[in-house]
Amino acid sequence: MLEALFSLIAATALLLGSPGPAPLALAASGATFGVKKSGRFLIGILLGLSVAIVGATAGIAALLAAWPQARLLVQLCGALYIGYIAIKIATAPLLEQGKAAAVHPPSLFDGFIFNLLNPKAYAAFLALFSQFLLPFGESGPSYFATGLVCLLVAAAVDFIWLCLGGSLRPVFYKPRQARIIRVCFALSMLAAVLAVFMRGNS
Repeated sequence: MLEALFSLIAATALLLGSPGPAPLALAASGATFGVKKSGRFLIGILLGLSVAIVGATAGIAALLAAWPQARLLVQLCGALYIGYIAIKIATAPLLEQGKAAAVHPPSLFDGFIFNLLNPKAYAAFLALFSQFLLPFGESGPSYFATGLVCLLVAAAVDFIWLCLGGSLRPVFYKPRQARIIRVCFALSMLAAVLAVFMRGNS
């Protein structure tokens, strides 16, 4: 049981902690708006991830895989929404020492929609449930425990990404460097979306 748990934690950390759209968005938000102000965005992302866990358990991931048109539509909607978040971060006003940013950080709703429209999350959980399901006597407790562990690992790795971004915040008081880093974050988010999209349709 312990070996299965460690394997699940490692696989989840690798799948959900790699630099994809959500981790990069959290890092960018942390750098632009600060860790505290980005907390609601993080909670929203985790709530969206919870829906993806339930969806994978209910077979939505398999349905998306079997129905390419629906998968493509969800991917396009998700890509557009991630683009919106990327633009919001790239164009946020420059910080002044002692003054708050005039633009609000991404909200809880933004984070929720972000992962709700992320087919990669559904596919990741389908893979985790099919390969690393914790061995309990019945399937119900197995899926529940596996999903809970996945969510806790995701919360930890996402918080780390947010804090990594937050550690860059002092640089954001230097106008030139701030704009360059924000644009780089936004482009990285879009590149991650494109990579997921290309893999999913190859």
